[in-house]
Amino acid sequence: MKKIDISLLFSVILLTLFGLFMIFDASSFVAFRDFGDKYHYVKDQFGWVALGFVGLTLFSYFDYRKLYSLALPILCTALVLLILVFVPGIGINILGASRWINTGLVTIQPAEFVKLALAIYLAAWFSNKEKGRLLAFLLLMGLVLGLVMLEPDMGTTTVILSEAFVIYFLSGARIIYFSLIVPVVAMLGFLFIKMSPYRAKRLEAFLNIGDSIESSSYHVKQILIALGAGGLTGVGLGNSIQKYAYLPESTTDSIFAIIAEELGFIGATGLIIFFIFIFSRCFYIAVNAKDNFGKLLGAGVTTFLAVQTIINLAAQTALVPLTGIPLPFISYGGSALIIDLAAVGILLNISKNS
Repeated sequence: MKKIDISLLFSVILLTLFGLFMIFDASSFVAFRDFGDKYHYVKDQFGWVALGFVGLTLFSYFDYRKLYSLALPILCTALVLLILVFVPGIGINILGASRWINTGLVTIQPAEFVKLALAIYLAAWFSNKEKGRLLAFLLLMGLVLGLVMLEPDMGTTTVILSEAFVIYFLSGARIIYFSLIVPVVAMLGFLFIKMSPYRAKRLEAFLNIGDSIESSSYHVKQILIALGAGGLTGVGLGNSIQKYAYLPESTTDSIFAIIAEELGFIGATGLIIFFIFIFSRCFYIAVNAKDNFGKLLGAGVTTFLAVQTIINLAAQTALVPLTGIPLPFISYGGSALIIDLAAVGILLNISKNS
């Protein structure tokens, strides 16, 4: 038995601690304005970080092979939680979106748990190498993605779809299936965008952003201003102007814009390289797992972490339309951070047993 992948562990610890610092930096003004306590957001996040590292530790010691027999109960639990967001008195509706559950103690986002639950279930299912799975796979994905889209949450739907396709493809699926499925999925995605006024506006702002900044949305304008202000070396840690309530979601989806403003192109590029290193270690662990279940599980976990990162960074640099995907290990938020750290714990356990 090998030791855990120390380079992955310490990289994730450093990135999470950096996230804590940046959350305090980006939120201090708004926290003091709204709550009279500039430490409000960072204190909340510190609690989530502690819980996340408890999850990471537990999963790093829990033999990942035991997850095989627990795959179905884990998925069923995640689906029940996903349904509960629509139950009055339990689910929380904010600005027309039903994505959260009030447990009485904390608020959780079930769609985040579905990412990990689905990775475990599909890895267990497809590691059997059984044939004739396409229809059952499409039905399962239709159920899961349908529930997530009803919230609505198209960004998370994209992440879940990506990890599912990767696991299915690596399990030995025929290429012809993807040549048929991908165009259909792309067409459905475009229809969902056109049917939703706010998504259509985001797409229109993205398509027109090259013409003039005035044609883009307010949120995109403030992101571009932050990136431009950062220049090559940044304005310096703590010196962001955009954090003073100009940039929406400055502690969650758009925290990368604050980082780029304060640390500049060099700092932002360094952060991206750090992410690349982390995902290269995750990929290495998945490839070198000693059993098929471990390979597929590692690949699924790596995919949803990497796709989240790619979508967030692409949206913050105006390469794709703006979407509400947090930056793993850095953005403010509990459910996503706990699941991301638990997923790293699973990868560490796979590495230990490889």
